[in-house]
Amino acid sequence: MRTSTSVTTTDEPRWRRLGPDERRSEILAAAIRSFGEQPYASVQMAAVARDAGVTRGLLNHYFGTKRDLYLEVVRAMMFVPALDEVHLPTGSLRQRIEGCVDWLMSAIAEHSRTWVAVGVAGTGSDPELREILEEADDQAAQRVLDAIGFIGTGERHATALATVRAYGGMVKAAVREWVDRGTLTQDQVRFALVETLIALAESAVQAAPPPVSG
Repeated sequence: MRTSTSVTTTDEPRWRRLGPDERRSEILAAAIRSFGEQPYASVQMAAVARDAGVTRGLLNHYFGTKRDLYLEVVRAMMFVPALDEVHLPTGSLRQRIEGCVDWLMSAIAEHSRTWVAVGVAGTGSDPELREILEEADDQAAQRVLDAIGFIGTGERHATALATVRAYGGMVKAAVREWVDRGTLTQDQVRFALVETLIALAESAVQAAPPPVSG
């Protein structure tokens, strides 16, 4: 007699027919949750696979090792999209900056603990992780300069980029006060980030005098 069985235990993958891109996105989403909820050492690849509804072998096929998966999580959390994908306002300087900060706050809020864990906790002695974060900081700083309409070149651009990168350090510290420590509310963080960036844009960035030659 032939009998049929059904998978009922939550320990088994939840199989669904998905394309490679969708499957990869689901695995990455599960990993983002895991690395936000637990320290790196505590995250188990088998648990990530189970949460994503795939086998451990399929997870390894898409992402390789646990460290490879973690680096993909860092990239997903820390790199910002191009401006034409964000649809920021194009009005006054304040409106553009408020649009930048509001987009950032909403993006962080979705996975706030993972964002803090991978972007604020530090890179230790891992040169590849440090390189990813530094590249992400450079890209984010350039996106801000593009959003506020900065058109300086050469040394002036380099100074403006460094100024906004330094502002990025404040962003990470402020978000940590909000997410980890609870010493600031989301509204308080938004206010601080908006007003600080406006001050930088009006002085150190947009109105900075050209470097003295010779």
